Amino acid sequence: MTTTLNWKPALRHVFMILFSFLMVYPIVWWIGASLKDSTELSSPGIFPSVPQWENFTKGWNSVPGHTFTDFYLNTFGLEIMVLIATLLSCTLVAFGFARLDFPLKKFWFSILMLTLMMPGQVLIIPQYALFHQLGWVNTYLPFVVPHLLAGGAGGSFFVFLLIQFIRGVPKELDESAKIDGCSWFGIFWRVVMPLAFPAVVTVTIFCFLWNWDDFLGHLLYINTVDKYTVGLALRMINDSQSAAEWGQLLAMSLVSIIPATLVFIFLQKYFVDGIATTGIKG
Repeated sequence: MTTTLNWKPALRHVFMILFSFLMVYPIVWWIGASLKDSTELSSPGIFPSVPQWENFTKGWNSVPGHTFTDFYLNTFGLEIMVLIATLLSCTLVAFGFARLDFPLKKFWFSILMLTLMMPGQVLIIPQYALFHQLGWVNTYLPFVVPHLLAGGAGGSFFVFLLIQFIRGVPKELDESAKIDGCSWFGIFWRVVMPLAFPAVVTVTIFCFLWNWDDFLGHLLYINTVDKYTVGLALRMINDSQSAAEWGQLLAMSLVSIIPATLVFIFLQKYFVDGIATTGIKG
């Protein structure tokens, strides 16, 4: 019996493997460069002849009077406050739009959609002027308070995403909960939120990543080193030294992406479910 070899799947796999190497190469170079000294960075090789592991220890203590432990604690503290504020406000607002009837509901939903189309850059100056008048500059309030009102970075998108998911939850469950004596808040907390868990995780991932990478916002509102986040601390590695220590900078920047990478790896299953089911039910 003769069999014919189908070349199409083999070529497809070869192409995907080669393309994956192209995608991974910058990260591999990044890892190798973080182990080089400044004189060896311009060499064509990916990995150093002698790994400079001290780049990580020196980089961790490169900011005078502080270590990156302080900056990570600041960043994680800010992330936790922003996440709690975002999840509380966005889920409540989304539930109200998806389940409740109130005056001018369509009008306010249209306003919500319009804010999705507004570039964030046009709000920088008026927001800074407002927060400056309130005395919130050099505090974390400009990041936390807007998220308490379902605003801030991505707030409108999070509300819209949750609305689309909640609309896919059968309303018959609400009626059954009402018969059992549940209030609207009881329906929200005991019925809708457990079923909307994939969408909530999706919002959590987006919120964590966007705020972790929000260098411009942190640069505008945080002025003292004691309150610096990891992104601002990376900038100080070169500012605090007479010569640019690129190995230390690359080493610390490599460490800085670990939390965001771990969050996505451990929650990617729920992330995919949240995106997929929202698209189907929307």
